[in-house]
Amino acid sequence: MITVVLADDHAMVRMGLEQLLDGADGIEVVGTAADGEVAVATVLDLRPNVVLMDLQMPVVDGVEATRRIVDSGVESSVVVLTSFSDTERIVAALDAGAIGYLLKDTDPEDLLEGIRAAARGESPLHPRAARQLLTSRTKAPTITVDLTKRELEVLGLVRQGLANKQIARRLGITERTVKAHLTSTFQRIGVQDRTQAALWAERNRLT
Repeated sequence: MITVVLADDHAMVRMGLEQLLDGADGIEVVGTAADGEVAVATVLDLRPNVVLMDLQMPVVDGVEATRRIVDSGVESSVVVLTSFSDTERIVAALDAGAIGYLLKDTDPEDLLEGIRAAARGESPLHPRAARQLLTSRTKAPTITVDLTKRELEVLGLVRQGLANKQIARRLGITERTVKAHLTSTFQRIGVQDRTQAALWAERNRLT
């Protein structure tokens, strides 16, 4: 039996999804949440196989909720289920650790198969989201900002989701040096925080 937690701030959406999933063979909804903070607490308590996560929710949004769930170490696969298919949201969700990205206009059978795929450890991706990612990579500008080799290394590790302490350990430098490189890099590429820097790195195909 695949256990699922539903996180969506619209009651009607939650009810509809719960009816659909509970009517499917081998799938059981074990919990629901109307905001991201409750979603995280519910997942940590129930430890479902799959979490269906809306992105736009009160208190804590779906991206941050996904990040907290993944960082907690629970073995729950987060699949985003949203109406948004823009590149920035897709990249942000996947960077946070979501294993899949589905849209709310997905056919019911495709949604059920996506849940089963996630439970198997696969990554269900709506065709429109996949197309958006491919298009963004094709159109991505080449890096024109003059970053040092070390700044590029640090930015690449930020793109992979590593914290400053992990980056310092990986590169054999101090955490203070990592912060200095990030401050310089943020100024050069014109961003304010790590999330924006990670998106910049994604658009520029920095690995």
